[in-house]
Amino acid sequence: MKTLVILAHPRFESSRVNRALAEAAEGEQGVTVRRLYELYPDGVIDVEAEQTAVEAADRIVLQFPMYWYSSPSLLKQWQDDVLTHGWAYGSKGKALVGKALVGKELLIAVSPGAEEYGREGAFTYTVTELLRPFQATANRCNLTYVEPFATIGSMRISDEQLAERARQYAAALTAPRPALDRLG
Repeated sequence: MKTLVILAHPRFESSRVNRALAEAAEGEQGVTVRRLYELYPDGVIDVEAEQTAVEAADRIVLQFPMYWYSSPSLLKQWQDDVLTHGWAYGSKGKALVGKALVGKELLIAVSPGAEEYGREGAFTYTVTELLRPFQATANRCNLTYVEPFATIGSMRISDEQLAERARQYAAALTAPRPALDRLG
């Protein structure tokens, strides 16, 4: 399996969790990591290069810290610019156009800093619920949305827990993961 990690962290150099996860990913055979904020510090995304990278992958991983219940702005821009009509999605009548992503998987690797997610927590929603827009994007683009890899409580994770989490992440990048249905 060829896995492409799209890493979006605006302050990667000061990140403890995403840096550890990215380093673990970069050590895995068949895994390519693209650091958006390093590639595009001016915010101008090379759409052709990104589409080529995505086309070569079997699994696309969006790795990011959770900012205000979503992704950093450059990842949103990447989605807007790269996932174009006619390439990633769309149809003409009953004919499917935008077939570039059919048969590929989408894995979200997110690291919310807090721990209080869920009905009884301070944020009322689970991380899975907050990731619904990514699941909807996967559905629209004919991607298989697989179970997210969430490192919840990243602000307080111990060094030992982080090392274990990085090992789990490296394994999760190419191992089979359960697909979530449209309501999962």
